[in-house]
Amino acid sequence: MAECATECVIELRNLWTVFGPQVVHRDISLCVQRGEILSLVGGSGSGKSTMLRQMLALERPTRGDVLVFGHSLISGDPAELRRLRNRWGVLFQEGALYSALSVFENVATPLRELKALDEGLIRDLVILKLEMVGIEAKHAEKMPSALSGGMIKRIGLARALALEPELLFLDEPTAGLDPDRSESFVTLIAEIRRELGLTVVMVTHDLDTLVSLSDRVAVLADQQIVAIGSVRQIAGAAHQFITNFFQGERGKRALEAIKDMGVGAPVAATPPTTQGH
Repeated sequence: MAECATECVIELRNLWTVFGPQVVHRDISLCVQRGEILSLVGGSGSGKSTMLRQMLALERPTRGDVLVFGHSLISGDPAELRRLRNRWGVLFQEGALYSALSVFENVATPLRELKALDEGLIRDLVILKLEMVGIEAKHAEKMPSALSGGMIKRIGLARALALEPELLFLDEPTAGLDPDRSESFVTLIAEIRRELGLTVVMVTHDLDTLVSLSDRVAVLADQQIVAIGSVRQIAGAAHQFITNFFQGERGKRALEAIKDMGVGAPVAATPPTTQGH
């Protein structure tokens, strides 16, 4: 395998995922480079959500390895895995707030799990994280049922950032938001990524979000990563899924938006052992 030119925060090595007779991933290798936003896109059943869960150590691949910060999630020590989990944050789809806990308690939960901070410091940190995502302290005692979809997303992001992670996972971050709230949330993510120097892995089907945030895009189809590159490179890739992906009205607008930048050379199907290397 060729040596990566930059540091891999996440590295997939010869990954296979098989459920009974169904092959989801076939011999995939991938390097998520430090400081980038890498987006995973693909059709239903392509395995993008499964891959995200494998990067989070919530699922194990059938074969191959997943390394995060150079440590294997498959063969590594369980104590090391617990330490690694403190170095990443996750914004789940729809925010995934605990419905029985207040805004404050939702964001405080990962801080309390450290068992190393007093309540005064936890309170200060919670308010700081809420302010970071544009939520005023007066909303801290509200319950999730009293919040708008946009507020839930922001509070979910505050919780994901509670432990000062180096790595952030975003699962459909703008799903369910109207265009104005979606644009505002994308701007917030971009600002936080820049300020904190985060590495981000994002699963999204939203073209506006994809174009606005992605440094690189990995396209999952045919059990492999069939193309990887910038959005403008991906838009020129010769693959049926990618062509269909950009066929709709929003896709056409996205293509118009990147035409001004000049579409890069078409990206052919990428051999699984060299993706991101």
